[in-house]
Amino acid sequence: MLSATGVVAGYKRGEPVLDGVGLDVPGGQVVGLAGPSGCGKSTLARVLGLLHEPWAGQVSLDGEPVGGFRHATPREQRAAIGIVFQHPRPAVDPRFTLREVVAEPLRATGTGGDVDELAEEVGLTPELLTRRPHEVSDGQLQRACLARALALRPGYLICDEMTAMLDASTTAALVQVVDRRVRESGTGVLAISYDEDLLEHWAAHVVRLSGEQV
Repeated sequence: MLSATGVVAGYKRGEPVLDGVGLDVPGGQVVGLAGPSGCGKSTLARVLGLLHEPWAGQVSLDGEPVGGFRHATPREQRAAIGIVFQHPRPAVDPRFTLREVVAEPLRATGTGGDVDELAEEVGLTPELLTRRPHEVSDGQLQRACLARALALRPGYLICDEMTAMLDASTTAALVQVVDRRVRESGTGVLAISYDEDLLEHWAAHVVRLSGEQV
């Protein structure tokens, strides 16, 4: 289980975005997270994704407290959590081909993996893998970002508004990819979205973040 307990976090001291928040993401389940703009959904995603260190509280991974955040995170804990952001373009190196985007975590960790198999899983053709971000659509680039997040076979996946910029057919396709990982690999998923209809359909249950606590 990926858990946050009593998390206080923000970006400017004295002005917490999250104040005493707790949330559990069990393996093999999709947990939805909804709430109004500015309530801290993306901040919680970054805390659980080990990208933003909270001021107080604890994040634990399969019962063990995390060993650090950002560059201080132990490799095995960092590899256990994948994250896909709302905006794919700022999340990739514009000089990379889509093949290089997907392969980035494999290359960084020296881990073996089949980029073509990952690309096929998310619906990217071999021809698209040769293109750079400016040569593909947002939906195609988000497919590459999802493949990258899944490359190390993480135990947990955080989808932070992953489908917000996508059309209905691409949204359905990527949700199907994630659901397959949940069924076949027991991946635990935190799905964050403004679209409560999507979450009600997709998630086992939906948590609503008020801006004060979950």
